[in-house]
Amino acid sequence: MRAWRLEAGLELERGKALPQREVAEKTGVSERWYRSLENGVAVSLPPEVLDRLAEALVLGPDERMALYAHALSGSTLTRPYPVDGDDGAAALTQLVECPLHVPAYLTDHAWNVIGHNAHMADWFPWVREPSANLLRWALLSPEGREQLVDWHLHAEHYLAQLRFSLVNWPTDPVLNELLEQALDIPELQQIWRGRPRVVAYRHGHRFRLRVPSVSRDELTVTAQVLLPAFRPGVRFVILLPCAEEGPPG
Repeated sequence: MRAWRLEAGLELERGKALPQREVAEKTGVSERWYRSLENGVAVSLPPEVLDRLAEALVLGPDERMALYAHALSGSTLTRPYPVDGDDGAAALTQLVECPLHVPAYLTDHAWNVIGHNAHMADWFPWVREPSANLLRWALLSPEGREQLVDWHLHAEHYLAQLRFSLVNWPTDPVLNELLEQALDIPELQQIWRGRPRVVAYRHGHRFRLRVPSVSRDELTVTAQVLLPAFRPGVRFVILLPCAEEGPPG
């Protein structure tokens, strides 16, 4: 909350964090109430208060989702399924293994790769490894740094997505281990402790890759992200080469 007050102040060209009193007034609550919220004290957060608070802090859609998830922490609305249950995972695995001619993969709530097709394995052989994890590869591996063009920009996005995941699953051991390992790297620690970005999904994100196994040139792809309605937390991602490049052979 403190970081968001600072972001709001910078967004509004104040040059410093918004005062607690101003945020409280815009939210329609007492300064004491807002101070308690910011200090981690459990307070009532009805929907209308959440909406005004999000407006006061100039939150974007992903930050709003994180705020609402925090307010509903412990509710079945934020965790509608047991993360270790099957709940149709086999059907989703069949989906990514169907005859697609582009890379496709599944990740769970902690970014573990739980399914992939042959094209994904050709582009990124690490997905075949036991306990393959997208964030671990992207943030911590030398291959991630090499294959992701403009790696630092990707690191900002992936850390923001890790922050969003931790809002929803704050005690998950895989997510917490990923954060601990990332904070051991000075440049990732600087990003994490800098601007408190929160990103839920990167649907439609266009970016460049180096994939020596399929092309000597850099490839530009768009990530299409599908969210299975019956298993929230799982992502089905297809990497589509841009039209001007066409699918690699």
